[in-house]
Amino acid sequence: MTSHYTPLEQEALLHIAGPDTLTFLQGQLTCDTRNIDAEHALPGAFCTPQGRVVCDFLLCQLANEHFALRLRRDIRPGSAATFGKYIVFSKAELDAERDDWQIIACWGEDVAAALESVFGTVPREHFGAKAGEGFVVVQTDREGWQFECYVKTPDRAQLLNELGDALQPSSEAAWQALQISSGIGRVQAPTSGEFIPQMLNYDLTGHVSFNKGCYTGQEVVARMHYRGKPKRRMYLAELPDAGNAPAGTALYSSAGQQSVGNIVNSASVDSGPAIALVVATADGVQNGLHLEAPDGPPLRVRELPYSLEPDPE
Repeated sequence: MTSHYTPLEQEALLHIAGPDTLTFLQGQLTCDTRNIDAEHALPGAFCTPQGRVVCDFLLCQLANEHFALRLRRDIRPGSAATFGKYIVFSKAELDAERDDWQIIACWGEDVAAALESVFGTVPREHFGAKAGEGFVVVQTDREGWQFECYVKTPDRAQLLNELGDALQPSSEAAWQALQISSGIGRVQAPTSGEFIPQMLNYDLTGHVSFNKGCYTGQEVVARMHYRGKPKRRMYLAELPDAGNAPAGTALYSSAGQQSVGNIVNSASVDSGPAIALVVATADGVQNGLHLEAPDGPPLRVRELPYSLEPDPE
């Protein structure tokens, strides 16, 4: 199996640095920042007080007292502005402008060995991290076939040449399609502030800790977890010939005129059908989902790689 790499231009790092960084983040994020260190990254979400997800992210440590949230570029300014409302009394500073760290995705059956030849080290566990001078490598799947690399370098061309000696170039759309197939929903500008974590299956994908204590939006998220059941969940679907659908596109069922869901992410690669993650009601899925109107192009729901039933506690 050929292994691939691609720069992630649609992703960005939101830098947070200072002695109070992890304490500040612990009171804001759905993940438990006590589990973050130089060898462990974590996925998570940042919510409004109403429990709506402002951004999802992968949090990692870049250096001592220096951390970064990897998130979609189109929501970095808004996310930084919302964080800024809470950080003013902490010994920590946000930087949403710097782009001196390159974000590279790498994947394939032999990718770990290839990355080890480039960086000299590679993590060997899900969300494990390995860092060196000016780089961090994070394993983003359980099998060890998917990695994200954050590299601080003034010479982007040299970095890509080194990766090109070990891996085959690919496209960002191919990486996005891989993440969609893995059932990992990403918040984009049109959907920021629209979904609670359970709608995006974040309670099933490791984005939410239910025993870490309080954080912004925690009351709503915990109440749904312990006392309720989300009316909408995220599903994997194949799009019709219409191709990609923008995030936030409304979905309908043939049974009524009211929207039953929205597109979360979509991507297409080569000549194959586009795939998408969609948030929708169970009834809407059962009755059949359609793009933009009850008689719009139909979607075909596919099986996610994980169960929608939470593990019993």
